Amino acid sequence: MSAEQQHRDGQAADPGPRSLAQALRERDDASLGALLRSRPDLLHPVPTDVTQLATRAGTRASVLRALEHLDRFALQAAEALAVAPDPASYQELLDLLAGDDGDEEVAGALPATVALLRERALVWGGEDRLRLVRTARELLAPSASHSSPTGLGPSVAEATSGMSPGRIQAILTAAGLPHTHDTVSAVAALSGLFADRERVAELLEGAPEASREVLTRLVWGPPYGQVTAEPAAHLRWLLDRGLLLPTTPGTVVLPREAALSLRGGRAHRVPEPTRPRVAVAAERKPQVVDAAAGGQALAALDTVEELLRSWDEGGPAVLRAGGLSIRDLKRTATVLEVPEPVAAFWVELAYAAGLIASDGGYVEEHHDRHDRPDADAEGYEDEETRDARTRRRSGEAEHYAPTPEYDAWRDLPPAERWAWLLEAWLPGTRAPGLIGGRDGRDRTLSALGPGLDRSPAPEVRRRVLELMAGLEPGQAPDPATLLERLRWERPLRSAGPRREQPEPPRTGVRPAYGGGVAANDPEALRTKLTEWALLEAEMLGVTGRGALATHGRALLGAEGRSEGAGAGTAAAGSARAAVVAALLAPLLPEPLDHVLLQADLTAVAPGPLVRPLAEALGVLADVESKGGATVYRFTPGSVRRALDAGRSATELHAFLDRHSRTPVPQPLTYLIDDVARRHGLLRVGAASSYVRCDDESVLDEILADRRATALRLRRLAPTVVAAQADPRTLIEGLRAMGFAPAAESAEGDVMIARPHAHRTPPRTPPAPVPDGPPAPDATLLTAAVRAVRAGDRAATAPRKETPQAPGGLPRTSPADTLATVQAAAMTGESVWIGHVNAEGAASQRLLAPLRVEGGYVTGYDHTADGVRTYALHRITGVAELADEPDGAEPAR
Repeated sequence: MSAEQQHRDGQAADPGPRSLAQALRERDDASLGALLRSRPDLLHPVPTDVTQLATRAGTRASVLRALEHLDRFALQAAEALAVAPDPASYQELLDLLAGDDGDEEVAGALPATVALLRERALVWGGEDRLRLVRTARELLAPSASHSSPTGLGPSVAEATSGMSPGRIQAILTAAGLPHTHDTVSAVAALSGLFADRERVAELLEGAPEASREVLTRLVWGPPYGQVTAEPAAHLRWLLDRGLLLPTTPGTVVLPREAALSLRGGRAHRVPEPTRPRVAVAAERKPQVVDAAAGGQALAALDTVEELLRSWDEGGPAVLRAGGLSIRDLKRTATVLEVPEPVAAFWVELAYAAGLIASDGGYVEEHHDRHDRPDADAEGYEDEETRDARTRRRSGEAEHYAPTPEYDAWRDLPPAERWAWLLEAWLPGTRAPGLIGGRDGRDRTLSALGPGLDRSPAPEVRRRVLELMAGLEPGQAPDPATLLERLRWERPLRSAGPRREQPEPPRTGVRPAYGGGVAANDPEALRTKLTEWALLEAEMLGVTGRGALATHGRALLGAEGRSEGAGAGTAAAGSARAAVVAALLAPLLPEPLDHVLLQADLTAVAPGPLVRPLAEALGVLADVESKGGATVYRFTPGSVRRALDAGRSATELHAFLDRHSRTPVPQPLTYLIDDVARRHGLLRVGAASSYVRCDDESVLDEILADRRATALRLRRLAPTVVAAQADPRTLIEGLRAMGFAPAAESAEGDVMIARPHAHRTPPRTPPAPVPDGPPAPDATLLTAAVRAVRAGDRAATAPRKETPQAPGGLPRTSPADTLATVQAAAMTGESVWIGHVNAEGAASQRLLAPLRVEGGYVTGYDHTADGVRTYALHRITGVAELADEPDGAEPAR
C-alpha cells in the first residue's frame, strides 16, 4: 500500500474541526507539547487557554517565524495550499504538487509534510477540508500587486472583480462560450474553461505564434505584464479571450487557472520533496585529518596568546561608538602576521570568550573620517558607565585590555584552553566576517563594535558541523552541495517571489574570509555565514584539510553544553569541554623546556615551550619566524631589554646554559657581556631631564653629535648634562645614537623596567543575541500544557445566568456568596467566582471549594490548575455551573 493511500485511509470521513482552536483542543498533550516545542514564541507568556493559543498562533509575527523554519518542500506545500481552493482536499494539494503526470517522490513525502504543517498549527481541518491558517494564506497568496511565491497570479474571479458585466460577456463570446444571464455564472464558466486542459489546448490552436510566446514568458511567473493603450494584435487576441486580464491601467495578468493548465497542473516548476545530498569532495585518512586539525588548533592557541600578549600592557583605544579603529586593526594584523579580516576574527573570538574587554575609561575620539561614527552609542548608566565617567574626568582614556579571566585561561592545559575558545565560538552570534562592510545606515562595521550580531549565525555554524559529521570520518564535503542542503532546510523568503531554481554558488574558487555583505540581502548573508563557518572551523582546528576531526565531532554533543558564549571556567569545565579536551590532548605536542642555540645569534625552539621559558626568552630575544619551529634572534636591543627588566649578565648566561641543548655560542656570550658592560653607564633622571656619566669623554661625544641637537643638551658639570626633553624621549634619543642609557630614580638607583600587565575590572562576556525565544525544556512544556488545559476547562465550563458586575463578573450578595461556596464545599461541586485582587485586577475563576473558614475559601482552582485561597470580601459573586447534558461529566 502506498504512503498516499495509507494517509488517506488513516483520515476520518467527517469534515473535521470547525476552527483552529477546536483542532488544537482535540489534540493530546504530546501533540500540544510538540507544537509549543516547535514554536516557542507561543509560550511567552504561557497562554491562558486553547483559544488564546490559537489566536497567538495565527498572528503575523508568529506565522512568519513558523514559515521561516520550514524546509523547502514543506514551504512548497504551504504555498500550494495558498493558491488552492479554501478549503482544499488532500488530493487537490497532491495534484498541485505532483502535476497531471504524477510524481512518486512527491506522493511519498507529502503525508509526512502535511503532518508537519498540522503539528506546527499552520494547517488544520479534515482530509477533505485542509485549511491553511488565514495569516499564512495572506502572506503566501497572490495579490493585485505581486504574485504568489509559486509565480501564480490571482484567479479569474479575483482578477475580474471590478470588470463590467458587458466586458465579461464579450470575453465569453470571444472564447467560444455561450452567453450567461449574470456575472457570477459568467466567471464560473470562464474559470471552468481555463481549468480544462484539453479545452485550453483547443483554444490555443488558433492563437498567433507571438501570443503563445507571451504566455510562455508569463506561465512560470511573474504573471504580470505591461500593455499600451493600443495593444498589438497578438496581445489583443489574448485580452479578448481572457487569457490576459487587466488589473490596473496598463497592467495585465495571466489568470491562475490558465497558468495551471499551461503548467500541467503544477504549482511549482520543480517540486523538491527530498533533501539534497551533501557530496564528498575528497577522502582522507582520519588520522591525517586529526593530525592536521591538531596542528591548526595549536596555531590558533598561539595566535590568541600572541594577541593577548601584545595587549597585556594595555591595548588600543576604544572608538566613540565602540570598537577598534581601522589603524589599530591594521597594527594588530601586523603583529599577528595575518590579513586584517583574519585578525578581526581572532580579536572577536577573544572578546566572545571573555578574555578581552574595555577597561572602562573615557572613549577616545578618532578624527579619521573612516573611523568616526555618526552618533554616540545609546545605553543606560550602570556601574561601568559611572566608572567610565570618573575615568573620563581624570583624563584616562578607555582601552581594550585582557580581563582577569585571561590569567585563569592562560594557566589551563592547552587542550582545555582550546575547548574554552570553542565553547565561545559555537553559540556566538557575532559575525566577524561582516567587519569592513556597511550597516543599514551606511556606516562601517568595526571589530568589537556594535552591529555585528546575526542571530542565524550559531544555527548555520552548528548545522554545517552536523552535516559534516553525517559523512564518514575523513570525508570532506563539497561546499556547493553543503550550501544547497542548507538552502533546502531553511529557504529564506524575501519580499518578491522565491526563485524556483536558485543559482548555484561558484565552485573551484576558495572563498575569502570577511568582505561584508549587504545589510538587506538575507540570501547572501546565509551564503556568507556558511562559507565563514567552514573557514573558521578550519582556522580553529575543528576541521583538518576540509574534514571534521574526531574532537570536532565531540564538540556537537548535547550534554554539558554551555548556554552562553565565553562562559569562563564554567564553559572550560563543562562535560562537553572535558570530552573535547581529552580527545584533542594527544594531538598536541608536549611543551619543551629547552632550545637549540646557534652560532648566528639565533635560538630554535623545535616545538611549543613551557610558559616560564617562553616568557623569559620572549624578553631576551626577538621572534624571527614561526611555524613548526620558532626561531628567536638575539640582538643588542633584545639583550638590553632583558637587562632593563632587572636581569644581570650572570643570570642571562646561567639561563641560556640551563635551557640550551647545545653549547652556548661564543658570539652570544660576547654580545651579552658587551651590552652589559655599556648598560647603565649613562644615567637619565628627571630635572626636565639630565644625563649623568662618570666618563667625561662619553658626554663630550654626545654633545658633539649632531643628532643630539633636538634634545637641547647643556652641560652643567663635567659629569652632568641637562636636557629640555622628558626622560623617555631622552632615553630613546640616546639609544638611537648608539648608547645604552639606564633610567635612575630620585635616589640615584637604577630603575628596573618590568612589563606592567594591565587588566580590566571583572567583565561579563557578550551574551549571544538569540533568534527568538529559547527552546523550552521538558519541565516548562509539561507545566505549560497543564496550564493551557486547565484554563481551557475553566473557560469552556458553562454557568447559570446571574446578575453581573462590570466586566462580566458574577454579582451576588455577601450572604448568598457565603451560602453558595459552603454548599459547594459540602457537595464537592465547582462554581464560578468573580475575584478582585489587591491591585484591583478582576478575573473569573472556576473553583471547587474544599474549606470555608475565617473569612477565606480554599479550593482547587481549575483556572490556575492548583489549590488557591481567596478572601471572601474580595469575591464579587458566585455563579453555579449550568446543568450538564446527559452523558457529560461536569468539571471537577
